[in-house]
Amino acid sequence: MNQAETNRFNEHYQRHLRMLKLQGKSQKTIDAYARAVRRIREHFDCCPDQLSLEQREKYFSRLVESHSWSTVKIDRNGLQFFWKHVLKQDWQWVNIVKAPTVRSLPDILTTAEVEQLIGATRKLRYRVFLLATYSMGLRLSETLALQVGDIDGTRKRVHIRRGKGHKDRFVPLPDLTYHALRALWCKHRNPCWLFPSALGSAEQIRTATTHMDRGGTQAAMKAVLEQCRIKKKPPFTPYGTPLQPICLKRA
Repeated sequence: MNQAETNRFNEHYQRHLRMLKLQGKSQKTIDAYARAVRRIREHFDCCPDQLSLEQREKYFSRLVESHSWSTVKIDRNGLQFFWKHVLKQDWQWVNIVKAPTVRSLPDILTTAEVEQLIGATRKLRYRVFLLATYSMGLRLSETLALQVGDIDGTRKRVHIRRGKGHKDRFVPLPDLTYHALRALWCKHRNPCWLFPSALGSAEQIRTATTHMDRGGTQAAMKAVLEQCRIKKKPPFTPYGTPLQPICLKRA
């Protein structure tokens, strides 16, 4: 691209980021939609604002061959946002690409399998994490984001904030889970997080300003699954449907 076109792209790109933030998109969505714009820019080596419908059709045809349908769908939505809110033009996305609808059923762990996993988990934070996730039927991200103020011990309920669709909800808090969460908190005493970042010394954990890493948590859970020789894949996806609450017995 020549300098004039580079400047035009940078102006559009920065406006794209501002509009995403103004519409309240999550940081993960902002990163994905911004990546979609950069990808098509790099493919054509030009500012995408003047690409024809035929060029976009050919672009997505190649994208389908080289990337997953999940990536194609995200890029389609990101470019649709760019065309609509930055370029102020209609985006004929239905005519370009429509990812096939895939309906798959997640593997469901039995109560006995969940109890086996919890029993085999050595580190307290991961053991309590598993208990909270399955006993209250939460998504991975919802359990990680639990804060001290979300726990209502008197009413035995938990305030889940900004779940899928940025919606709040209350879920019942089993006695076993309440006592486990309290025991974990008494160990680290972080004033904010129930599952604070576990990196560093005890003092660093107590003063951590972020929760446990999602990737590390997933890796720990997969390791326990392998140890227990359970061949199922529990839905630890951060944006999947919530789990069904499981009633676990006190050991």
